[in-house]
Amino acid sequence: MTLMLLDSASLWYRAYFGMPETLVAPDGTPVNAIRGFLDMSAKLIGQYKPTRLVACIEGDWRPTWRVALFPEYKANRVDEEGGEEEPDTLAPQIPILLDVIDAFGITVIGIDDYEADDVMASLAVQEEGPIRIVTGDRDLFQMVDDARDVKVVYLAKGLSQHDLVNKKWIADRYQIPGDRYDLFAMFRGDPSDGLPGVRGIGEKGAALIAKNFDSPESALQGAIDEHPSLSPNLRKKIVEGADYLAIAPTLVRCVRDLPLPEVSLKLPLRPADIDVIYDLKEKYGLGASIDRLIAALQW
Repeated sequence: MTLMLLDSASLWYRAYFGMPETLVAPDGTPVNAIRGFLDMSAKLIGQYKPTRLVACIEGDWRPTWRVALFPEYKANRVDEEGGEEEPDTLAPQIPILLDVIDAFGITVIGIDDYEADDVMASLAVQEEGPIRIVTGDRDLFQMVDDARDVKVVYLAKGLSQHDLVNKKWIADRYQIPGDRYDLFAMFRGDPSDGLPGVRGIGEKGAALIAKNFDSPESALQGAIDEHPSLSPNLRKKIVEGADYLAIAPTLVRCVRDLPLPEVSLKLPLRPADIDVIYDLKEKYGLGASIDRLIAALQW
């Protein structure tokens, strides 16, 4: 009963940059992101054989409540019009891709003013395992739970060389307890999201802190109490970062208690009118990418 959660935007960005821009529809519309997304989805379904599947999307890529707390949140990605900066030839593909996903009957969930990460985290907590979260981002490492069989299918190296992230993988990679990735990320920061972390503390210092403490509060208290694991210089940086540490948990931790819609998460069955899919295939020149997903779904 494996539930697969697709970080849709992460997948279509990777598809866009991984597939040639020469892939176009008969009318010239670019379709490289669409075809790549369908190909990746087919391979993932074929490899992991989920019985439940959700394409998770952004209700808001930059939620107002996170920006109110920290105005610089993802400000590095804002374009001149206030939207998310993205390649000109990617934007027109997304509505088409969502139409294709809908035609296949794959459940799509996005919640207003929340990110896809929050949706995936809430599903990962509220649904029974096994759960596989498919993403190219590290943020979801915080959701890994060996006891409930929640793992991250991490695509940073590409689909063919992806990692299946569990607590041991996190511990080996970052030299921290496998269940403290969020704490580690609070101190280290994440430049891609515009999060600075605690000034002057990089990956090595963040790992040392996560090894010895289990929360920002306990780390701050350890710095005040001159805990022996912390050098005077590191203690000073932690104390100076107290204001940021007060908001970091809300910024870094995914929301896990979103009220989710009551929809079927089951892998879609062959629709009565499959011609809709074949019409999209012909209209946009999606060729074998459509056929591969149909085969993976065992229609």
